[in-house]
Amino acid sequence: MSITRQEMENIFEKQSFWRSLSLFDWGWSMVLLLVSGYAWQQYSSQMDGYEAVILFATAVSIIAWGWLWKPVRAYSIFVALLSLFAIYLYGNDLALGESNFFLKFLFSSKSAIMWMSALYVLATVAYFIGLFSGSEFTNKTASAMTWSATVMGLVGLLVRWRESYLIHVDVGHIPVSNLYEVFILFSIITALMYLYYEGKSRTYNMGGFVLLVISSAVAFLLWYGFGARGANEIQPLVPALQSYWMKIHVPANFVGYGAFALAAMLGFAYLIKDTMLKRGKNGAIIQRFPDLEILDDVMYKAITLGFAFFTLATILGAMWAAEAWGGYWSWDPKETWALIVWLNYAAWLHLRLTKGWRGRPLAWWSVIGLFITLFAFIGVNMFLSGLHSYGEL
Repeated sequence: MSITRQEMENIFEKQSFWRSLSLFDWGWSMVLLLVSGYAWQQYSSQMDGYEAVILFATAVSIIAWGWLWKPVRAYSIFVALLSLFAIYLYGNDLALGESNFFLKFLFSSKSAIMWMSALYVLATVAYFIGLFSGSEFTNKTASAMTWSATVMGLVGLLVRWRESYLIHVDVGHIPVSNLYEVFILFSIITALMYLYYEGKSRTYNMGGFVLLVISSAVAFLLWYGFGARGANEIQPLVPALQSYWMKIHVPANFVGYGAFALAAMLGFAYLIKDTMLKRGKNGAIIQRFPDLEILDDVMYKAITLGFAFFTLATILGAMWAAEAWGGYWSWDPKETWALIVWLNYAAWLHLRLTKGWRGRPLAWWSVIGLFITLFAFIGVNMFLSGLHSYGEL
């Protein structure tokens, strides 16, 4: 049997990947598996079989993610160390969050989220200053602030998880149950995806546009969480959310939302540069915008990733609905709009892959698609009622 050239290249690529793994990669992976094993040993009595699978699948996923994208290793280490430090400081006394210096000003969930919010807004400003001035130092500073904000955001969520159990074991739950918590998750996921593409494309000049949507999310969560709504206070889960399905359905959903938001903001940047070029305006600032080819390519990759995860989330949601309400689909407003979002991006990808659409038409479509997604995400909660009414504003 003969082997084609393409097959030989694939074999060499796989061998090259395994050879590229360092002792640090293997050591980091073993630590993650050992930590997961310790967590299962300590808390297996409180976990069912599904939750044990989720625990180890998460560990394996993070390992694979860290192998494919090296910065994840340092990111996960920083998040783990800071989260464990905060949990250690709390001990079994939630009241220490108001008296311990490190908890009160840095690492309680509220403090960490405030740091995350401030750093994302400052990073947005810094990215635009870097774009307009062409300063490499400013761009690198903006990227560092984005990484720092993303660390603090995940630390805030993990510490909030522990805080919920310190209130009472029956209150404890993964912090993805209300709009305040999921907007934090959305910000983290969107930022991580952007940072990945920033590294791959080796350009900082997409940052301001993507961070705009994250800063908008920050503005909402500050209003919703610390304003009149007071949603930053940890509340017991409503019965419909007391399920292991929430641990996988919600994160998968927000990978989709984050990817669609990232694509829309890059589409916005594409339209600005394309319009300026067509008008004959090609000054220094426009030249510093990312290349149209890069914007188009990252927009396509983001929507492809988002569509895959949104499809998975929709399937998981249907399975959850069957368990909770006795049917896979009920044409609830949230479900109906999720289908509209899915069909919107399915059509986008169909025209890209089969009809060869590129550039400006799909950039407009990605921007409009964000408003469709935004209505499915928030608008349904504001204006419509149904089985998902526990998430209303």
